[in-house]
Amino acid sequence: MKKLFHLTQSGVDELKVELEALKAKRIVTAEAIKTARELGDLSENAEYQSARAEQERTDGRIAEVEHILANVAVITGTTKGKKQVVLGSTVTLKHQKGKELMFQVVGTIEADPLAKKISDESPIGKALLGKKEGEDVEIVTPAETATYKIHAIG
Repeated sequence: MKKLFHLTQSGVDELKVELEALKAKRIVTAEAIKTARELGDLSENAEYQSARAEQERTDGRIAEVEHILANVAVITGTTKGKKQVVLGSTVTLKHQKGKELMFQVVGTIEADPLAKKISDESPIGKALLGKKEGEDVEIVTPAETATYKIHAIG
């Protein structure tokens, strides 16, 4: 059974943009390799070695992005009005001391903690999935373990 990558539509769109940029970069890198080849001895040609290494990185990322897009499961529909936290939900948590946190639960590929997008496979994501509004959830991080109440699910 093949692994599906769960992404929001915006995540899919971002990967498509990245793929197009990588393909354009590959053309530029191919030109750099051609130019470097013309400089002579390839075994001691730093420009050639650098361009080949860049081409390998670019080709690797292209293959990775194409694989993800070929095996994507788009998180469809709205999560508003859902009774429990599901993939794609935006969750507002409140600590008893008044501290409030808000996260969107997304697939691993799309996770970006700085943008408040947490992976469904992270400890916080796992703790939230399936929980309902009003329920308490224990959040374990390296810095602390705290109990929050699910204030809203959107």
